Amino acid sequence: MTEPSSFFPSSQKRLNINFMAHISRVYKKTCSNGKLAIYLGKRDFVDHVDMVDPIDGVVLVDPDYLKGRKMFVMLTCAFRYGHDDLDVIGLTFRKDLYVQVLQVFPPEPTSPQGPLTVLQERLLQKLGDNAYPFTLQMVVNLPCSVTLQPGPEDAGKACGIDFEVKSFCAENLEEKISKRDSVRLVVRKVQFAIPEPGPGPCAQTTRRFLLSAQPLQLQASMDREVHYHGKPIAVNVSINNCTNKVIKKIKISVDQITDVVLYSLDKYTKTVFIQEFMETVAANSSFSKSFEVTPLLAANCQKQGLALDGKLKHGDTNLASSTILQPGMNKELLGILVSYKVRVNLMVSGGGILGDLIASDVGVELPLILMHPKPSHGDSEDIVIEEFARQERRESQEALEEEGDEGS
Repeated sequence: MTEPSSFFPSSQKRLNINFMAHISRVYKKTCSNGKLAIYLGKRDFVDHVDMVDPIDGVVLVDPDYLKGRKMFVMLTCAFRYGHDDLDVIGLTFRKDLYVQVLQVFPPEPTSPQGPLTVLQERLLQKLGDNAYPFTLQMVVNLPCSVTLQPGPEDAGKACGIDFEVKSFCAENLEEKISKRDSVRLVVRKVQFAIPEPGPGPCAQTTRRFLLSAQPLQLQASMDREVHYHGKPIAVNVSINNCTNKVIKKIKISVDQITDVVLYSLDKYTKTVFIQEFMETVAANSSFSKSFEVTPLLAANCQKQGLALDGKLKHGDTNLASSTILQPGMNKELLGILVSYKVRVNLMVSGGGILGDLIASDVGVELPLILMHPKPSHGDSEDIVIEEFARQERRESQEALEEEGDEGS
């Protein structure tokens, strides 16, 4: 949408403060009527387990549009467990887990006014007197953003946990606000790998076979507790085969376990990686080797219901990160819990005439924590505003349709 030149400068795509060459990206979203815009310095907010990054931004409003009304900013965390087109007789498949409302203008006397962030100061300096800062603080017991991968024929918003920052002008909070008169920006709550992870997991098992005096011993381990998305995972396999059986191959798989704990006790297990290694271990021999496995979303993009990290529009995502729980936290409040496990299985030949027809399986499981490393951010003096323009025409059409439905 082209902004009205009378209020929002149409050339204002980039705000330069020429002290350093560093660049800081600012996300901007304007409502359909062009009278209200919201600015955020980032869309990913980190959950540090004991606290969450505050959401700090600025709202720019046309003073003629405000007309003595109040201006609000709202943060909503919602669990969507059905598509919009399935809503019937006014019932929606959506549950708000958390809602926080802040009156930005005029500021409430009882609201604590904290210090402005550096980004807010720069934006206020450039945007002028009609810009107002806001800061929202999430509580620590909210879930992270998770999206359940839709099927090939599914349309509309995907199921999962999402966060939304919304700004609007109204006389009071009970007033009904149309989509055209509000501006909404989806954000994500994310967790990064802990800075000092513990030792890698280890599991072992012993299997005895008929007519074999000694057992088969299998041990599997990983060098690290936490692994990163897209990076190879080294799985160490040690076998002490004291039996008269022959191990034909080794199969390693990675499973994603998704617990939907909010509205039911559903648990879904989906294999996100599987590979067979044609390693033969003869009878009465030992074997030791490290195998690399890499679970990727690209190899699982057709699996419906797979848990992904919360997806922002027009942005790529990945397999969902493991859920890190604070001790004593109520799991039901988190909506969706994601975990992973690595399975190592040996295909043991039965030997003799029947051979593989009576083969048996010996396996162990290892817990896997899959996350992103914590990124490093430097100080930035140059501000680049990324404006959302691709969705505005569609949202404007949706707003007009919504208003038409209300009038009919």
